[in-house]
Amino acid sequence: MTDRVIPLLDARRAMPLPDVGAKGDASAAVVDTLARPMRDLRISVTDRCNFRCTYCMPKDIFGPDYPFLARSEVLSFEEITRLARIFRGHGIEKIRLTGGEPLLRKGLPRLIEMLAGIGGLDLTLTTNGSLLARQARALKDAGLNRVTVSLDSLDDEVFRAMNDVDFPVARVLEGIDAAAAAGLAPVKINMVVQRGVNDHTLVSMAKRFKGTGHIVRFIEFMDVGATNGWRMDDVVPSAEVVRRIDTELPLAPVDANYYGEVAERWSYRDGGGEIGVISSVSQAFCRTCTRARLATDGMLYTCLFASAGYDLRAPLRGGASDEELHAAIARIWRGRGDRYSEIRTAETAKQRKVEMSYIGG
Repeated sequence: MTDRVIPLLDARRAMPLPDVGAKGDASAAVVDTLARPMRDLRISVTDRCNFRCTYCMPKDIFGPDYPFLARSEVLSFEEITRLARIFRGHGIEKIRLTGGEPLLRKGLPRLIEMLAGIGGLDLTLTTNGSLLARQARALKDAGLNRVTVSLDSLDDEVFRAMNDVDFPVARVLEGIDAAAAAGLAPVKINMVVQRGVNDHTLVSMAKRFKGTGHIVRFIEFMDVGATNGWRMDDVVPSAEVVRRIDTELPLAPVDANYYGEVAERWSYRDGGGEIGVISSVSQAFCRTCTRARLATDGMLYTCLFASAGYDLRAPLRGGASDEELHAAIARIWRGRGDRYSEIRTAETAKQRKVEMSYIGG
């Protein structure tokens, strides 16, 4: 394996891969050391992005000379589909395509069509929305079920500053409208809330999408990676977010849709829809985490806050059979004990972790 070093972290730092020759019981449900099943697979299809959001890919790190992955290092659509089929055999029910910005990956609808052919999968995608207006119809026609759009403020000046490439809010809103028109609904809108940066606009975000059928999810600013300058002082706890919105738009708690749902749901008391809050800093939900993450180059991560992963690309390209890969993935998951958000401290927050732009959100 050839290491690829990025600033502050070797993103391909690998833990020993379980013996790919080991036999496994394909019929047995796979659960980790905390009895958590594997239900969700997030697949990063590119490590590139056309935004330079200050909390994700800051310009001073991800500049013009940044060493993004070479094409030969990136999993092909056929390799992604093969692995997805194997993960499906372990009980995966949902696949979310991420990046980087996934809509930068050429021919993405073809991959979606291939994944849809596996059957029994809920196919979703997270995007910054910049290219969504022109691609929404093709994504839907290929078999995509829904999209989530990252939009950190409706205030154009604030949003342009946060994406740091002077991209306007209006074009993201066009993408949301196009997605809804194509049938990729309800659209979920993710807002990462940072104190003193965009938190003064969170109520206006709730108001804008109330009654539209779309769902805004307010996400606590997280210590993912090592380049976003995270501080606990910058976190606006979800409880505070709910209080601020409730003051103007009364809310009531709603039960989760399914086991392992990351967003805590709140509905508008007047029937105008709902919002969600994702509280991985102030109220950890590790105990119900069912998510595995496959990076662009085939590294498997069992936690968003991981510092190392497992290289699936090497055995995939080295002749391993589906049965061998199935057994290896099962052994990785059965050995999983991740619960970073539950044990986070000021010291652990400083530890080197894989960058969010590489692993996907």
